[in-house]
Amino acid sequence: MIPERIEDYARLMSDPESEVLQRLKRETQAKVLKPRMLSGHLQGKLLEMISLMHKPSRILEIGTFTGYSAICLAQGLTQDGLLHTIDHNPELEDFARHFFTQAGLQNKIIQHIGEALDVIPGMNEAFDLVFIDADKENYVTYFEMVFDKMPVGGIILADNVLWDGKIIRVPAPNDSETQGIIRFNQYIRDHKGVQKLLLPHRDGLSLIRKK
Repeated sequence: MIPERIEDYARLMSDPESEVLQRLKRETQAKVLKPRMLSGHLQGKLLEMISLMHKPSRILEIGTFTGYSAICLAQGLTQDGLLHTIDHNPELEDFARHFFTQAGLQNKIIQHIGEALDVIPGMNEAFDLVFIDADKENYVTYFEMVFDKMPVGGIILADNVLWDGKIIRVPAPNDSETQGIIRFNQYIRDHKGVQKLLLPHRDGLSLIRKK
């Protein structure tokens, strides 16, 4: 196969998706609205690699969708590690659980259905790794809610921080999602308690380390 795009070349030079993830992606594209919300091959491998290097015992994911990113992140968990994932859509709960079981992770991943703003305060856990990929208006709030639950050296990943390039334009007054991402990016830029790197990969991924 001769790649036609740089992204195709990158996929060829990277580890392939597992069969479970390939099936999950196909099922998502066939049956679920807004399938582009799924992390996909390269970003999934990036999340997996970060988790494998960090070796977290507790992961929090805000925004499960169909479970692709949770499966990737769970690859780096310690032997007794757990991943908590939150989503507000009960219609996708069984869909994601089916693939967690297919991946052999049914005892490693705990699903929470509800609004993250309501679920997180009741969690009595210290999270080594957090992935924020939910409603953009609340990114700053989510960050503030989890920051004190993390040890020094803990990693927060935030997805969609380039938001289709809208972050470099003045947002419409009613565009709360773009406003939320701009507010989050500026908040992290000015935060004195973290080290940060915004990667222009896909729709933007921020890597944030607690000092």
